[in-house]
Amino acid sequence: MEYFVTGATGFIGKRLVKALLARRGSMVHFLLRPGSESKLDELYKFWGLSTKAARARALPVIGDLTSPKLGVAADDIRALKGRIAAAYHLAAVYDLSADADSQVQVNIEGTRNLVQFAQAVDARHLHHVSSIAAAGLYEGVFREDMFEEAEGLEHPYFMTKHESEKIVRSECKLPWTVYRPALVVGDSQTGEMDKIDGPYYFFKLIQRMRQILPPWMPSVGIEGGRINIVPVDFVVACIDHISHAAADNAGKCFHLVDPKGYRVGDVLDIFSKAAHAPKMNLFVNAALLGFIPKSVKKGLMALSPVRRIRNAVMKDLGLPDDMFTFINFPTRYDRRELDRALDGSGIECPNLNDYAWVLWDYWERHLDPDLFIDRSLKGTVAGKVVLVTGGSSGIGLAAAHKFAEAGAITVICGRDQAKLDEACAEAKAKGYAFVAYAADIADMADCDRFVQLLIANHGGVDFLINNAGRSIRRAIESSYDRFHDFERTMQLNYFGCLRVTMGLLPGMAAKRKGHVVNISSIGVLTNAPRFSAYVASKAALDAWTRCASSEFADVGVTFTTINMPLVRTPMIAPTKIYNNVPTLSPEEAADMIAQACIQKPVRIATRLGITGQLLHALLPRVAQIGMNTSFRMFPDSSAAKGDKSAKPQLSPEAMAMQQLMSGIHF
Repeated sequence: MEYFVTGATGFIGKRLVKALLARRGSMVHFLLRPGSESKLDELYKFWGLSTKAARARALPVIGDLTSPKLGVAADDIRALKGRIAAAYHLAAVYDLSADADSQVQVNIEGTRNLVQFAQAVDARHLHHVSSIAAAGLYEGVFREDMFEEAEGLEHPYFMTKHESEKIVRSECKLPWTVYRPALVVGDSQTGEMDKIDGPYYFFKLIQRMRQILPPWMPSVGIEGGRINIVPVDFVVACIDHISHAAADNAGKCFHLVDPKGYRVGDVLDIFSKAAHAPKMNLFVNAALLGFIPKSVKKGLMALSPVRRIRNAVMKDLGLPDDMFTFINFPTRYDRRELDRALDGSGIECPNLNDYAWVLWDYWERHLDPDLFIDRSLKGTVAGKVVLVTGGSSGIGLAAAHKFAEAGAITVICGRDQAKLDEACAEAKAKGYAFVAYAADIADMADCDRFVQLLIANHGGVDFLINNAGRSIRRAIESSYDRFHDFERTMQLNYFGCLRVTMGLLPGMAAKRKGHVVNISSIGVLTNAPRFSAYVASKAALDAWTRCASSEFADVGVTFTTINMPLVRTPMIAPTKIYNNVPTLSPEEAADMIAQACIQKPVRIATRLGITGQLLHALLPRVAQIGMNTSFRMFPDSSAAKGDKSAKPQLSPEAMAMQQLMSGIHF
């Protein structure tokens, strides 16, 4: 037998062609758009046609679904005339988010063109693969012999699937059979799927829940209408079997659906179990939303903050705009004709509980959108201008090396020209280069000069790493006559940082892209004693950053604050107590900066820092007692007292706390 297939390159189509080719003596002619010949090798490999003789059983017919008679050449039509036993029409737009015009052109006009072609070649039977969407949003049970009763066809996908089926029923002069598959998911044995739609839209939400919550924690799900899901192997087996069964299937329609069907909440729970995510023990009925007047919902969506938050959440989870239209899906599907046709064939729809884990595993390994995001530092900063203040030593120098290795135009600045030259020589020895400028960030006039130099020589920067800073560890009672401690830290850590940032922000805003990373301190979260000058200056920067991030959120400029734990750099060298304290290396700190540039989170903090912040928020008196205890345990350093020769004396309790509170500024 010879067959003709449209949509042979699609997810269902190429599997149906494989099933047809498995029949002895079969030959498949399939529609192929001009310029798509590059797909042939992959198709032949999928179909298991390795030799030239074998490939002669699957022949492409060049044409276009949107042209009359599929745009197939007259010579090809004459050559195929009288040879096609069955024509299978699977080509269609299955994307709910596709625009209405493209759906009309492909789904409606494409079906009309296919009917014309099938009649022109005198095909003996037309098999049209429609969809349960042809029933629209019919309330109740939609039988296989129902068509005109469809309702709720306002959505372009529902409308075009209904109208395309209508063309087959009213315009086709050949014997025809219609198949209405439910939501088609991946193969029940391998999980293989080619795109994200249907229940897959919820996978990212389930994954996020798994990342945030432990699997034993109960969670709240959505209880909605029924959703019918079938695996692709079941759909293909049904079409293949029925199309080769008795001729009395002509003029009939078959619902290729799961006889069970599940509510939306049940489906979410099944896939949550497959993903080892928290089980949904409590369900909120989405039908309750129906009690809210449409005018009220429309009014809420008209509010800019509500609309923007909704759009941001939908985009982050990869959900289409009209996804919630189908949460309360009202239709169920009868399949008595399908049961009759499959009787004795051994073809059964597998239970979703049995293969949900296969679908999840394939999605997470092959389809998860996060897999296709370039999360490398090179993919983020290559060719971009990155400025690292305080880049001649410590954290800044370690970060500068990472950026330069990743292909960034790495600009460093510092007060000491000798150190800058040494850093540049180190970079050159490793096979790349820094662009170094001597600049004093604590001097406002020098900040302005430096910013203008950056704009003139580099057109501004793409990434700004505000790393330059000064730390002072000294108790307040030792600072009564040292008010300049507070002035110096504020001048560099706050005013200097702001002067550079505000000088470069206009250029970022004009380009509608840019990222600012501010190196703050864990002390801002834990309110570390003896660091009042340092923590206050960093807290001021943190507060300014929160305000700025809100103001620039809609212009493409983003901010990250890193509440950095203690890092072993020259800045902490004068404090000998830190010699026995676990600290991060500059390279580990640089990794945090790299992640800030790649992922662009609002904040990066350690678990210890977040715990301290929560303790101060929930139990402030307990937090004060704890920090006061550490304050009394650890005296001012010899450097803070002005006696650099003295050696710190720590009690056993102090040494134990050093290990317990790894990385905190004491």
